[in-house]
Amino acid sequence: MVHFVGAGPGAEDLITLRGAKLLKEADQVIYAGSLVNPKLLERCREGCRILNSAVMTLEDVIEAIQTAEEQGQMTVRLHTGDPGIYGAIREQMNRLDALGIPFDVTPGVSSFCAAAAALNAEYTLPGVSQTVILTRMEGRTPVPEREKLSGLARHGSSMAVFLSAGLLPELEKELLKGAYTEETPAALVYKASWPEEKRLRCTVGTLATCAKENGIDRTALVLVGDFLSGTEERSRLYAPDFTTGYRKGKNQT
Repeated sequence: MVHFVGAGPGAEDLITLRGAKLLKEADQVIYAGSLVNPKLLERCREGCRILNSAVMTLEDVIEAIQTAEEQGQMTVRLHTGDPGIYGAIREQMNRLDALGIPFDVTPGVSSFCAAAAALNAEYTLPGVSQTVILTRMEGRTPVPEREKLSGLARHGSSMAVFLSAGLLPELEKELLKGAYTEETPAALVYKASWPEEKRLRCTVGTLATCAKENGIDRTALVLVGDFLSGTEERSRLYAPDFTTGYRKGKNQT
């Protein structure tokens, strides 16, 4: 059996209880290199085989899993954040399906959640934004034409941009082709929830400069949008005159 497990954004106590339990039970753990906090690997039992997928190909990973299966052993495939976001798990699942190897997925806390927490921010604010776009800049790996960043930027919604800290000059240009301006609030969160976390507030027009001044060129999430401005309307859900299925609004009959 193979368990895909989300390791969380970095802090060792942000893995789920289920994920921590599976780590303790695993005969083999294949983890996503430097993106996974090594403290999590200390949860593994003595004798557990630990492999770093950063130096492995997809074929290497599948071969290691297949070998463990033939020996009746359980593998945890430990991915950073939540494995459903930029986890490259579907290609692994396809190979396992073809081999008849069973698997399941344990979700994890994504770095976009940890980044918002680090900034005391909320992506969805009444009257400001009710949509969150999770995306990345096109680099060596392309994105579908319909998902070019400039097109997504036309919405002007809250945005979390992954895997793009080394492309910030280009990112600025793409964002400015949409609804954002140079003054639109932005932030860089380096290694969210790790001990070395950095939280840098800036604007769309100063993203590249801010990163350069602070020595950030990787492992940082870019947040963009007016949700970072600190202004919003009051929510209707908790307004005194708003009726819900649990209480009747005041001054209503």
